[in-house]
Amino acid sequence: MTDLIRQQHFFIILFIYLLLLNLLGFALFGLDKHRALQKSWRLPELLFFIMAFAGSVPGLWFGMYAFRHKTRRWQFRLGLPLIGLFQIACLVWLYQS
Repeated sequence: MTDLIRQQHFFIILFIYLLLLNLLGFALFGLDKHRALQKSWRLPELLFFIMAFAGSVPGLWFGMYAFRHKTRRWQFRLGLPLIGLFQIACLVWLYQS
């Protein structure tokens, strides 16, 4: 029974982590768009990709289109979905092994 409880705790913590990370990714796109319009200091693009690898692909993707920011950059249009597919493939591989 304790293994089941540990597994439930793990998934709760993972869910909260991913939820917060995706909300942060969404917000960072809004912040960067605001700073772009103000011609102020911008967030480095590497930050967005680090966040994507950490699990924030959905939040970044929705933020990119909600704020219409970096939608013309092929690195984001192609890179974010590829990172997401890579992560899904890794999860499937881990699940089956």
